[in-house]
Amino acid sequence: MTISTGVIGVFDSGVGGLSVLQHIRQTLPHERLIYVADSGHVPYGDKSPAFIETRSLAIARFLIGQGADAIVIACNTATAAAAHTLRVKFNKIPIVAMEPAVKPAIAVTQSRVVGVLATVGTLESARFAALLEKYGGWKVKIETQGCPGLVEQVERGELHSARTRELIERYTAPLLRKGADTLILGCTHYPFLAPLIREVVGENIALIDTGAAVARHLMYRMKAELPPRGDGEGSEEFFTSGNAEDASRIMSMLWGKEVVAQQLPQAYL
Repeated sequence: MTISTGVIGVFDSGVGGLSVLQHIRQTLPHERLIYVADSGHVPYGDKSPAFIETRSLAIARFLIGQGADAIVIACNTATAAAAHTLRVKFNKIPIVAMEPAVKPAIAVTQSRVVGVLATVGTLESARFAALLEKYGGWKVKIETQGCPGLVEQVERGELHSARTRELIERYTAPLLRKGADTLILGCTHYPFLAPLIREVVGENIALIDTGAAVARHLMYRMKAELPPRGDGEGSEEFFTSGNAEDASRIMSMLWGKEVVAQQLPQAYL
């Protein structure tokens, strides 16, 4: 049985959302995917919610102008700041967003201590506070750790550098000391650091990434809300608000094949 073919717009503060895009491509092989990295304004974690909301609205308008009939906010911080606004403003199309995978982590933990690695913006958001409250009665202790600098390391393509290892050691150590046996990768950039995180924390710590669940949810939404169409060949287009040459180099490394990133039009910068 085939599913609807659509144009899916995906955006993140930078290149981290490519980790989600990979899952979307695996789950929905026939769709045209348009990805926007807002690398001219990365990281979102230290920006105000109002600024992130403004950027998210601008990028969503660009994606819809490109024909997107579904949008994925592949960024936990942008989800916290702008998901509600985008759903109100663009209520005719599915808007799929991220949130740290607390429920799957609770299902996995044996020590009953779950650590969350995320940006400061995500951890300080009202949305995340509500998520913690929702699962507060499950007799699991949830420890959080802001991770300044990790997004920038991924943006530079430094997935295995000494500096990246130093940051990972610094941020995971307090969580492990508190007994966490499960770590939520609460930023879409962090799955690209999973091999190095695994080296640092060892094989006995579970790492939880929500990209696959987001892709499945998107598929269900498209099947339920978009008209059926024939299969397409599947394609990807990439845009950036930063330097297109730098973005092309980093995206190619993360995507696993050559990517040519286009500059966002001036009106959306």
